[in-house]
Amino acid sequence: MTVTHDRPLTAEITDILVAHCGLDPDAAARTPAASLEELGMDSLALLELSAVVADRWRVTIPEQAGQLSIAGVADLVARRVAPPGHTENAVVIDAPLPFVWDVTNDVARWTDLFTEYAVVEILEQQGDTVRFRLTMHPDENGVAWSWVSERTADPATREVRAHRVETGPFAYMNIHWRYDEVPGGTRMTWVQDFAMKPDAPVDNAGMTDRINTNSKVQLAVIKDRVEQRAAASAAAAPAPRQSTEEVGNE
Repeated sequence: MTVTHDRPLTAEITDILVAHCGLDPDAAARTPAASLEELGMDSLALLELSAVVADRWRVTIPEQAGQLSIAGVADLVARRVAPPGHTENAVVIDAPLPFVWDVTNDVARWTDLFTEYAVVEILEQQGDTVRFRLTMHPDENGVAWSWVSERTADPATREVRAHRVETGPFAYMNIHWRYDEVPGGTRMTWVQDFAMKPDAPVDNAGMTDRINTNSKVQLAVIKDRVEQRAAASAAAAPAPRQSTEEVGNE
């Protein structure tokens, strides 16, 4: 049986029925195989169960749920609850960590760094936290997707936490960026945790595939552009001055 928050799903369904639908817990314990109708759950009780389940797990309970036992309802929910989306992608950039950090956290210039963003609008900035609107280039249907996000950079740990404020088709979207010094430069890692809304055009698994595909493309672009900037910056830097002793006397 699927476990949610370290508790069997049957126990959670029972709690909902007791708290919201008037179920007698003793009757449920005496006859665990009884249907909800046999336990005295009427149409109003089933409507309340359906509302709570939809809110908590984003699962729709069919009208025939009254013919199911509590274990049967729990099994139905377990089979329909999709695991949340999770992706992790990384790239090693041949440039010093401070340089990579500065360039990739300059949100106002992300249109020069990513190929997918057409417009970046900074809405508010307080310290290391910035709220901004991203607008993508139009897709194949001519739709330019846009949303507001907020991210907080921590220079001490070289980590960034971000989330979508305007979630759109997502129930939630949380993003974690990590930076590590490694042989060959700086490893930048993107971790995304999310879930799609029930009416979204793609489910969690489908969005996971999309994000993994797109992240690899964007990370490769960013690697190339940051490395080009780092090389240009190094070439433009003045050569270190030599002491008189190093130069010698004519």
